[in-house]
Order: sequence, then structure tokens, then C-alpha cells
Amino acid sequence: MIDRGKFNILGVQINAIDYAAAVERIITAAQNQQPLAVTALAVHGVMTGVLDKTQRYRLNHLDLITPDGQPVRWALNRLHATGLTDRVYGPTLTLKLCERAAVENLPIYLYGSKPETLDLLAKNLTTQFPALKIAGMQPSMFRRVTPAEKLQIASQIQASGAKLVLVGLGCPRQETWAYEYRDALPMPLIAVGAAFDFHAGTVPQAPAWMQKRGLEWFYRLTREPSRLWKRYLLLNPLYLWLLLLQATHLKVNDPTDAVPPAEEMRYG
Repeated sequence: MIDRGKFNILGVQINAIDYAAAVERIITAAQNQQPLAVTALAVHGVMTGVLDKTQRYRLNHLDLITPDGQPVRWALNRLHATGLTDRVYGPTLTLKLCERAAVENLPIYLYGSKPETLDLLAKNLTTQFPALKIAGMQPSMFRRVTPAEKLQIASQIQASGAKLVLVGLGCPRQETWAYEYRDALPMPLIAVGAAFDFHAGTVPQAPAWMQKRGLEWFYRLTREPSRLWKRYLLLNPLYLWLLLLQATHLKVNDPTDAVPPAEEMRYG
């Protein structure tokens, strides 16, 4: 079990952690009814914090950020000698959490995506983990919610009896959601992104050999080029360039060089 704390990757504090330690930390918080804001960041997620100082503030006030993408793990190893042998991939983390939640009798809540995706996701998860209890699920409203709606959302989740929430709103909305709801809910909030679509079976995952070699971005780009080309063809080279600058100490982004949000975004 590895948990070496947080390290600066381009101004975003990423945890050098493995699956076992991440699952243990989240499950312990769920058992103790403690707030815990969690996300798994790949390159795109890191770059949202690099390019937006307000998002950097939000990310650096989450409790746990796992290295979702292989390039993020490689950066931790190269810049900070963390010695991680694997990433902590959101979709895999989701399954590991569901497995433990079933064993520990901890009901989960599914928040985000579309109703039909949630139905498929819930069916597939309970088929794979028959003892898993899904306390409730709520699709995204795909808009900003009012303060009253935010209170209602938090109240519904808490009243459901859930002990942890899996959030699938897409990056960066899900990280903002976890940041803003952290103090409203006494339980872990885990932003897992594409895990909802993957485990619902609506979007295919890259083959394991591509994932291992850090080529998942290429697989996804070939399937959704019009939506993802900017994310990967512009941000990936910039990420590598900035890592080179940090490695050579020519430019090191300061995690404290961040701007607190002037107002809540309140994504729903």
C-alpha cells in the first residue's frame, strides 16, 4: 500500500498513491461519515488547473487526486521519484470501490450523466457485485443549479442513506462539483468521469495494451475527433513542454498561485 502524499505537477498537487491506499482512504472516510473530495486526473484534468488559476485553487483544495493517466504517473516518477508502478485509473477505481462497498455494506449514490446511462450502469454494477446497494441516482441537469436546488440535491443524497457518491459529470465540471459539495455532504465524493459511460457499456474503453502505454488518448481521439481534437492535439504537447520546463527548473508553477472562486458554479 503506497501513499506518499501530494506532489507538484505543473502547479497541481497530485497524490502519489496506489489503488489499495486510495480505496482504503475512501472507504474509511465512508465508514466514519467524513467528507472527502476525490478525483482521478489525466492530462486534460491537470491542464485545466494549469490554464485556469481558479480551477487550480479548486483542485488543490480537494482531499485526494489520483494519477489517472499514465503520463501523470510518469511525471510523478520523473520529477519526484515516487516509484509508482501503476496509475490509479478512475474506471478501475470505481470497480474497486464498488467491490469494497458491497463487502462493507456501504450504499453508494450515482450522480451525473443521463437517465438511460445511469440505468445501465446500475444494472451492470449490481450484476457484477450482487451485494452492492445503490441508495439512489440522479442524472445531470446539464446546467447551473440555483442555491436552493443545490441544497435540495445535497438533502436528497443525504436522505438516501448513501455513504459515498460516485460523480460522473465530466472534467472539469465534476471536480468543481466535488469541491463545492464537499462541506455539504459527510461522505466521500469521487469524481470518476468516463467511468459511467464505460461501465454502462455505452462507450468502449481502449485496449489494455494502449492504456498501459499511455495511448488511451489516441484511442478516444479516433472515436470522437470533432469533440476531443483540441483536448489532445493542443493540450498534450503543451503538457509535455511544461513538464520539461519544470524538470529543468526553468519554470515551476506554484500551487499557491491560485485564485479562490468569486462565486459557486453550482453545476448540476
